Amino acid sequence: MHTRVLLDTLQIRFPVIQAPMLGVSSPEMVAAASDAGGLGSLPVGGLSPDAVAALLHRINTLTSRPYAVNLFVHHIPEVDITTLEPMRRLIQQLAKEHGYVLTDTDLQLPRFYSYKDQLEVLIRERVRIISFTFGCPDDKSIALLKKNNILLIGTATSLEEAVYLQNKGIDMVVAQGIEAGGHRGSFLNENVLPQQPLEVLLRQVKAALTIPLIAAGGIRNSGTAKTLFDQGAAAIQLGTLFIPTDESLAISSYKKMLTGEDPRSVLTTAFSGRWARGISNAFITAIETSGIPVPPYPYQNALTAPLRKMAQAQDDPEFTSLWAGTELPLTATADSAAVIVESFGRALLAV
Repeated sequence: MHTRVLLDTLQIRFPVIQAPMLGVSSPEMVAAASDAGGLGSLPVGGLSPDAVAALLHRINTLTSRPYAVNLFVHHIPEVDITTLEPMRRLIQQLAKEHGYVLTDTDLQLPRFYSYKDQLEVLIRERVRIISFTFGCPDDKSIALLKKNNILLIGTATSLEEAVYLQNKGIDMVVAQGIEAGGHRGSFLNENVLPQQPLEVLLRQVKAALTIPLIAAGGIRNSGTAKTLFDQGAAAIQLGTLFIPTDESLAISSYKKMLTGEDPRSVLTTAFSGRWARGISNAFITAIETSGIPVPPYPYQNALTAPLRKMAQAQDDPEFTSLWAGTELPLTATADSAAVIVESFGRALLAV
């Protein structure tokens, strides 16, 4: 019943959602996933309103199908800027040791854009589906979005977070298991990382919520997806499987590592200051063994951004984030996002 409600509400054919992956998801990926009958997701966390508008215009030239825009709804903490200096110096040192030159100008903090800065452009561009992570929009923002008939999809990593989102009037919830690649959506207890496996989390949330649930985390194949459907998921959200596709923005070495002999997936705060799951590399090891405290998100994320950009330009996987779930190594990859959506969708609906 919930699957039919979800399909009708989102106006999609298959209960398959392409996860928003900042730095990997492209407008082309979003359009391909949506055109295939699923729901593509465009991540815009931290982007300026002008950048968001440009991406929306690009997608709208590629597809007329529904898609979601994903927001980061975190609180930006106040920090003493001087406390960032040890990490700033360490990043400069690591860069220099590996042939990258980072100047003090490179490591200046940019302006941090909040999701509230983005709401006006999303409403103006008539976005109809908004998903979000790292928290929940404030009551005023929820009311504004609801007034404009925008469907809201939240992210929960614990039962408490899922109940909180439903009580705030959120329409659907992504249950993100500990197996999921990329950033954790945790927000109620940031000092205690919820680590429920997806099946456990889904069972807990299913018993407490009445709104449709979307399962995310470590979904390797259609067999895994079917099991989650049997346990109450109305749809699945896939991320890692989309990284090797032609529409992906991931660098070549990153794509190849997903099918390597032993790509080790770890939880770390090294790249961004928030817990995230990805393939271990030299940068993670250096940061975690340095003894230097990692600044909170988005400060650490801003400090590492110039080095990540340089490493990506050189196809160097050791100094950029390689977010991926526990379904590694991938045993099969698809050339297009459309193939993934269609294969999972047909298997789940038996069509």
